[in-house]
Amino acid sequence: MKSVQRGSPNLTVLGILSLGLWACASNASGGGVAASGGAKSAGGAQQTGGATLAATGGSLATGGAHPTGGSVATGGLPAMGGSKAAGGTLATGGSKSTGGSANGGAATGGSRTGGTTSTGGSNATGGSSGGSVTCPSPALKAGDTNKTVQVGADSRTYILHVPSAYDGSKPAPLVVDFHGLSGSGVQEESTTLYKALTDPEGVVTAYPNGKSGPMGAGWNVGPCCVANVDDVAFAKALVADVEKVACVDPKRVYAVGFSMGGGITHYIGCHAAEVFAAVAPAAFDLLKENEDTCTPSRPITVISFRSTGDTFVDYNGAYSTYVSSMPITFLGAKATFQKWAEIDQCTGSPSAQDANSCSTYSSCGAGVQVTLCSKQGGTHEQGTASIGWPLLKKYTLP
Repeated sequence: MKSVQRGSPNLTVLGILSLGLWACASNASGGGVAASGGAKSAGGAQQTGGATLAATGGSLATGGAHPTGGSVATGGLPAMGGSKAAGGTLATGGSKSTGGSANGGAATGGSRTGGTTSTGGSNATGGSSGGSVTCPSPALKAGDTNKTVQVGADSRTYILHVPSAYDGSKPAPLVVDFHGLSGSGVQEESTTLYKALTDPEGVVTAYPNGKSGPMGAGWNVGPCCVANVDDVAFAKALVADVEKVACVDPKRVYAVGFSMGGGITHYIGCHAAEVFAAVAPAAFDLLKENEDTCTPSRPITVISFRSTGDTFVDYNGAYSTYVSSMPITFLGAKATFQKWAEIDQCTGSPSAQDANSCSTYSSCGAGVQVTLCSKQGGTHEQGTASIGWPLLKKYTLP
């Protein structure tokens, strides 16, 4: 692992994605990997083979449990060399309906009778659906199912989670929750903070598995971190696959993700806005190398969660060579915030930070919003689901 200094930034940036997610997998109560100063907490996140990547300095620590005293999420993989704190995931999905596609976002294999749901703008407060969706019969039973979907020549896998509050008689939202580098769908389900909020509302969730790359299972976000894989196509195919068996509202599909999972969440916002109504990435930025290709088909709500003390994905932006032959440059939290405001045609100035340290551009194209929640101090950690989910579900596809 190669550390990079800002300016010569000291950043094991992608180690975060790799360490951050298994790091959370241990779910040490009240504990977490303190990323501040780039130092690795003793017993940090486990990498493949049981070895743990150090946050900085390249040293290995044995064990997978977090020490007490940081912010930690339950059960996460170390993403990009950091520890996982709290936060969620996402993917992209393309649903196809006979009689009308969801804003042009038809994906192969995902037929749906009855046309698209709800009409009007992107900002449908309360997330209610106004059209008609024919629910598959019989209704899915509560529980988890390992699923496979074909994407070109690749067989891709994910976990379909159906909560007990889902009854299959009316369209439910779908959340795609993405794991960090070296993570898995199983790990993400065990660590995400969104599940505790979405399950009681009967929300269906998918936990996709990334393909293997130089640092383990991850996602292709342009210059990093898995080559020759179309994860946008996977996300769309996943959504279409879920729609075949679950009663899902195609206008209320959302993506969330932590660390490298936050990276693919940003990327989905850029390249699958016709399928996803809104996205909430955590502990990752847009990348300088592909910001110019971030051209969503419509304005899309983006809610980003960052920590000012994140030494793996520097809050101010940094260059990283953590993944061999796949260098990337993070724009930084504020520059990413401003870039999304530009992409979404926002006008005016963002609001002052509220009690949750969140600032918002609210006058944006198609009624969407762009929000940055900046935790003061903190480490490389998940976003706050209790903020993210209420904001996400306000928005639907037009």
